[in-house]
Amino acid sequence: MTWYIAAFLSAIFAALVAILAKIGIENVDSNLATAIRTTVILIFTWGIVLFQKKLPLLSSIGKRSWIFLILSGIATGISWLFYFYALKIGEASKVVPIDKLSLVLTIVFAGIILSERITVQVAFGAVLMTIGTIIIALAK
Repeated sequence: MTWYIAAFLSAIFAALVAILAKIGIENVDSNLATAIRTTVILIFTWGIVLFQKKLPLLSSIGKRSWIFLILSGIATGISWLFYFYALKIGEASKVVPIDKLSLVLTIVFAGIILSERITVQVAFGAVLMTIGTIIIALAK
């Protein structure tokens, strides 16, 4: 499977996350909903690791990787708490595009932190995504 296909499948399932969560969060506290979702993800992903017999690889993870994976996990948790709260009180069709400004922010952070080269085309695409998000967010 190429990274293009994997990324597209990720987008499909991310879209389903928003729709399924918006339906499921009705009459449920957003933090409780996030905890339930996180528990399912925890069981699901560790099940995959165990099924693929990858558990012994834990000992080969370096200290730096542990630190950044833990920080990434914390950032994920904070993101999900805000995302579920926004879904609880807002419209999915407006919340999700704003949440997906993470695409633009990732491009900016990748340039600053990872020193990735930002081409004119990528910068232009990021500007278009930002404009599109603003238009959707302000739509009546």
